[in-house]
Amino acid sequence: MKRVIYFVSFFVFGLITSVFAAETEAAPLADGVKQFVALAAGFGIALSAAFGALGQGKAVAAALEGIARNPNAAPKMTTPLILGLAFIETLSIFTVLLGFMLFGKL
Repeated sequence: MKRVIYFVSFFVFGLITSVFAAETEAAPLADGVKQFVALAAGFGIALSAAFGALGQGKAVAAALEGIARNPNAAPKMTTPLILGLAFIETLSIFTVLLGFMLFGKL
């Protein structure tokens, strides 16, 4: 149930931030919209940092547990672990960049 809640919240916050980021009109934003843009960017950055770190922690913990159970499998686990960590970090970086883009609209 927690995974569903996390997925839905990520989807909603991502949708909110992408909708505001997709606006390319040159007109200045209204004060009420600026508040929501700042709020969406702040939540996006905070959630990205928090859950990205949790995902990386779980990935590393699982890899270390697997290596502790079978030390001979360490070379086979290293490449997928680093690749998975890179994907998690990339998602976090994209969210932070999107937040900065939103702050640029203010």
